[in-house]
Amino acid sequence: MTEVEITVVAGTFQARSGKEAELAATLARYVVLTRNVEGCRNVDLVVAATDPGRFMFFEKWDDAEAQRAHLDGDVMVTMAQAATALIAGPPDLGLYDAVSVYDLE
Repeated sequence: MTEVEITVVAGTFQARSGKEAELAATLARYVVLTRNVEGCRNVDLVVAATDPGRFMFFEKWDDAEAQRAHLDGDVMVTMAQAATALIAGPPDLGLYDAVSVYDLE
């Protein structure tokens, strides 16, 4: 079996009060555009059930190179510029390695 490298990025954003809908639209657009970026396996966006202003996304990338290229790309830069005025503080971003069921043997 061939080992597959998958890089996972998770991020949370807290909307400024009254900016929830605008942030949701900005992040939703980002997700749709990111899904078409080379090396992107998937992106999901969720909103907290208990806090409609707290958003979280999960990105899966073929490898760290693809993710890094996206980080400096137009889609990410455009989203960051649009989201800056809509968020209550800096986003909480993390880079993770995927753990497969095969790794748990």
